[in-house]
Amino acid sequence: RDEQERLAGQHAKRVPMLVKIAPDLSEPEIDATATACNASGIDGVIATNTTIDRILVRDHPLAAEAGGLSGAPLYARSTTVLRRLRSRLDAGIATVGVGGILSGADAAGKFAAGANLVQVYTGLIYRGPGLIAEAVDAIRRRREAATG
Repeated sequence: RDEQERLAGQHAKRVPMLVKIAPDLSEPEIDATATACNASGIDGVIATNTTIDRILVRDHPLAAEAGGLSGAPLYARSTTVLRRLRSRLDAGIATVGVGGILSGADAAGKFAAGANLVQVYTGLIYRGPGLIAEAVDAIRRRREAATG
């Protein structure tokens, strides 16, 4: 954090620092991550990256492929991690909900789990730019329902 502030002064621009976590963390690991984030002064947490767990796709012909799994199989676990993490983070630490967002309802679900922002990638590839408008509309409807 000190180096971040030093660089901000040197360049007259502060760049937020966020850490991205995996959906494969256990509950104690999520809790420890939140504690470390609270102590560090980090600006935000991106929850979550791709998963190495293949249990949800174990019957798929490509289940044994190397690399991180993204898309729909990631949604439930990434949202569970986000919800637990948000409940343990200081209010000033932003959360970015990522993982398995393939519809507007999925994006709104990340906000319901405590996200301040959402990030889409796989959904954008499969659904195209229309997903963005759908997500914005679903999030707006969710906010209006919560305040109205």
